[in-house]
Amino acid sequence: MRRILLLTMTTVLLVMLVVSFLVCRFVIQTESHLCYVGIMNVASEKIAKTIGGMEMNAMNVFDEVGKHMETPETVTAALQSKTSLNPDVRGYFAAFEPDFFPQKGRWFEPYVHQPDDKSGFVVRDVGSARHDYTRSDWYIRAKELNKSFWSDPYYYYDGTSISGRYCTFVKPVYDAKGRLACVCGADMTLEWLSKELQQIDASIRQNSLQNKFRRFFMDLDFYSVVINKDGSCIAYPEGKSTPIKDEAVLRDLAEEQSGTVEVAVNGEPATAYYCPIQYVDWSVAVVVPHQATWMPVYLVGLILLSVALIGIIIVWLVLRRLKHEEAS
Repeated sequence: MRRILLLTMTTVLLVMLVVSFLVCRFVIQTESHLCYVGIMNVASEKIAKTIGGMEMNAMNVFDEVGKHMETPETVTAALQSKTSLNPDVRGYFAAFEPDFFPQKGRWFEPYVHQPDDKSGFVVRDVGSARHDYTRSDWYIRAKELNKSFWSDPYYYYDGTSISGRYCTFVKPVYDAKGRLACVCGADMTLEWLSKELQQIDASIRQNSLQNKFRRFFMDLDFYSVVINKDGSCIAYPEGKSTPIKDEAVLRDLAEEQSGTVEVAVNGEPATAYYCPIQYVDWSVAVVVPHQATWMPVYLVGLILLSVALIGIIIVWLVLRRLKHEEAS
């Protein structure tokens, strides 16, 4: 009789364990999905805010250049007068139409930029036969579009400290007669953007409202990347480039849609939550390893299993004690 009772109680506990685990798994996975969607939206908003600030300050610089195009010296002075507006911008330039200033020859592109040590601003004329900016994609596109835009990522090299991977906010500037005078630009390095992403991720992990997994005494395991509309990874933590090749997702990126996609990071499966970033043709993706998604489920399962085992042991001890009392 006692064996039957013990078996019945064990069966009931196991059924309750399985049902409780399934319910908890559903709740945790739903909570996890909502959590990472929220993180994705926060990351997108913060990047958009930063880029929007860059654009606003760059427009002020470009307007100043447009007002002072009398001589090469006034152009350079106009660039220098506004360069301190945004410390996140690596440099500002004005790439003039060939022979706009005859005394400067075919190429004239004053560039005011910050050196690596942030000690001040340096002025250089970077236009030359070697660096024929009139053949650059951003210059050609500015002439065609007649409006401001962010360039595709590119690598600039001239053998100096300003060589690197860039994205540039570009705007054509016209003279009083409505003719194109120059194409102005504000440079953002992709290395800076990658560091900005890591700072955003760190701030989210410290935010108890966003990091809901602290209820389980766990930190969120994720990282953010910026993805171009062709699926290439623009900015990312070192060693964690996460390009996307899925055709359906590429259509989403081109159409500025949100969604999720399964990816592999260094051979490990992960889920990427992606959405567009305002002001640019890029998307942010929050990449979450599958192990991080399932860890809270494993933890809850372990807790429930421990409770069930303790319950079974307690029932067994009670029945054993009753048996001894009846025997005595």
